[in-house]
Amino acid sequence: MVSFAWFCVRTQSKHERIAAASLRRNLDLEVFLPRIRFKRPTRQGPAWVTEALFTNYLFARFDLGAHLRRVQSARGVAGVVHFGGHWPAIPDAVIADLRAAIGDQELQVIASEFKPGDAVEIAGGVFHGLQALVTRVIPAKQRVAVLLDFLGRQTAVELADRQLVPEDPSRASRK
Repeated sequence: MVSFAWFCVRTQSKHERIAAASLRRNLDLEVFLPRIRFKRPTRQGPAWVTEALFTNYLFARFDLGAHLRRVQSARGVAGVVHFGGHWPAIPDAVIADLRAAIGDQELQVIASEFKPGDAVEIAGGVFHGLQALVTRVIPAKQRVAVLLDFLGRQTAVELADRQLVPEDPSRASRK
């Protein structure tokens, strides 16, 4: 009896898309690789990046008995998540909920619309890397007024909204 179920597949580092393509093309499996697209600060200014929602993981639907070895040896795959001799299946409802949240394209774009009170990081220019607080949004000019600590005092500055990215909460907690 063939019993298809969803399993969590661990990929090699930064190889989620390669593993997904390999499983789809070579094994003709149904694969779900939820991704997010967002702006990240760089020295040249904010840049759009796309990453897997679950770094180094994707979901594939297959018959464990018939496909396990072939899935584990697919290009970009590090293994199928298991605990000892048990490979837990993921309920169809969980995958359906994830798909509903992410969308048909397996991609969720995280827009960076700023509002007063938002913590931001300046990307590019003379203030690159500094954290600031949005005080006012000026949509007609595509500019944002921010308050930043510079040389020991708070300074109000107007910057182009394309120079700002939302502050990374993981970096803020390390300070």
